[in-house]
Amino acid sequence: MTPSHPLHVAGRLRHRLAAAGLLLALMAAGGCQNLAGTAANQYPADVNAASLGAEPPALYDALGERTGIARIVEDLLYVIVEDDRINDTFKGVDITQFHRNLTDQLCQISGGPCTYTGRTMRESHESLHITDTQFNALAEDLILAMEKNNVPVATQNRLLGRLVRLYPQIRGQ
Repeated sequence: MTPSHPLHVAGRLRHRLAAAGLLLALMAAGGCQNLAGTAANQYPADVNAASLGAEPPALYDALGERTGIARIVEDLLYVIVEDDRINDTFKGVDITQFHRNLTDQLCQISGGPCTYTGRTMRESHESLHITDTQFNALAEDLILAMEKNNVPVATQNRLLGRLVRLYPQIRGQ
């Protein structure tokens, strides 16, 4: 079975989602307060860069800057449309505005020069009553979009580590 075989990819995704689920469970148990104050430069380094004694690229750069992030978001939107677990949640959403806001948000979260000017995560999601299943489905879809854009796993994990801090606001906790 080749590394790109669908069963191999599904196995990797299941393994990563299990780890992400464990992280979410730990955060829900109270660990998220400690993460909230972590400085951006204290995230685990890219293993390859660290093994070479080099600093990993800034997350924003590693994601391909704004252009790369916009491509990831565009691919994410296509994955969401096909995902029956969450696509109903996005019906009626202004896709152009959503794409721009999410691109700005990921750009800002990754340390880029963008400024997210959309509503807070709590305001955006409070009437949606997002479940853990829906939250995890979107995380899976984002992973698939990043894989499609050849984002290294270490870089994906760095971004997911920053995004997981939004969990309590998105889930209304």
